[in-house]
Amino acid sequence: MWRLVLVLLWTWTSSALLRVPLKRVHSIRSQLRVHGLLEEFLKEHRPDAFNRRYAQCFPLGTPSLRLGRSSEKIYNFMDAQYYGEITLGTPGQNFSVVFDTGSSDLWVPSTYCVSQACAVHRRFKAFDSSSFYHDGRTFGIHYGSGHLLGVMARETLKIGSLTTMNQEFGESVYEPGSAFVRAKFDGVLGLGYPVLAEILGNPVFDNMLAQKALDEPIFSFFLSRRTSSSGPESELLLGGKDESLYSGPINWLPVTAKGYWQIKMESVSVQGAVSLCPRGCQAIVDTGTSLIAGPTVDIISLHQLIGATPTSIGEFLIDCVRMSSLPHVTFVLGGTEYTLTPEQYVKKETHGDKEFCFSGFQAVDMVSPQGPLWILGDVFLTEFYSIFDRGQDRVGFAFAKHPA
Repeated sequence: MWRLVLVLLWTWTSSALLRVPLKRVHSIRSQLRVHGLLEEFLKEHRPDAFNRRYAQCFPLGTPSLRLGRSSEKIYNFMDAQYYGEITLGTPGQNFSVVFDTGSSDLWVPSTYCVSQACAVHRRFKAFDSSSFYHDGRTFGIHYGSGHLLGVMARETLKIGSLTTMNQEFGESVYEPGSAFVRAKFDGVLGLGYPVLAEILGNPVFDNMLAQKALDEPIFSFFLSRRTSSSGPESELLLGGKDESLYSGPINWLPVTAKGYWQIKMESVSVQGAVSLCPRGCQAIVDTGTSLIAGPTVDIISLHQLIGATPTSIGEFLIDCVRMSSLPHVTFVLGGTEYTLTPEQYVKKETHGDKEFCFSGFQAVDMVSPQGPLWILGDVFLTEFYSIFDRGQDRVGFAFAKHPA
């Protein structure tokens, strides 16, 4: 009898804690740069110019077409590097998605999508699924680097061995421009708070909690530095945290606004001296972008301090020879210092026989009721294990364990 109870308990526990392997790939930005297309792409996809060019393709009043909306929401997967696999439908249809804490919607391309981006990605075939429920309402999502229109539906979602029933999701039917053509992922699975959702209904993590599918109302990320087979791979852990992937205590920070995973940051300093937000500022913890972003005035000052020079398309170059002499950049969160070395905040890329070093900092002006926002993307999250706790509305950081 006790053996049966233990077997049943082990089965329940193992299904309530799920590891999702994440693959690391070259970002859309890197691919465009390699092919010499980045400058033209960025000119074509300035948010306001993009809206005006494609507004006639969307129904009148589509809320995500409001000019300037991109300054309110950070929906930019130009620099997304990590993605994992999910299945939708019965039998399951496989899709690769960015697990994104900076948004709250789940969407994949529809088989009825007529855009070039859909043609090079896996598309959802509703007629092949016995569990599909057609909603029929439309939605629009404005990304900083593209735009998407689709229809809503419900379906059975599986992530590994974890099943979520009647999950609301979007089938994209129109993706103008070329923003997602080069993406290695098919769609996006948002892990932000419900208020960010453009698609009506519960976001994925909220459905998991409602259906009591997880051991704890927590998920965590370990983002590996590796680009080869050596070292641990990146992962999203649903339902808990993995103590083998971090060291030291967890520093917990309360969420200050329940939309993004937004927290208070005490300061940002360069070589322990110059402070960029001396009276404190707000920050978003965002797994959907690889860079660290901040207000333009602060990022310009930071680039001057690290000796970065601007390019014609808004990026900042650093002399690779000077790497060892560059200053450290420190973020203070909850009284704890999180320091990035030049090797950690500079992104190296090789094109032909030349090596280029790009700053991992980017200017993005986002405003919130609490003030200007910083964005802690993968440049930061690769170095620090991150834990997202919906039960207590807090974010935790610990030092990630990487091979020496």
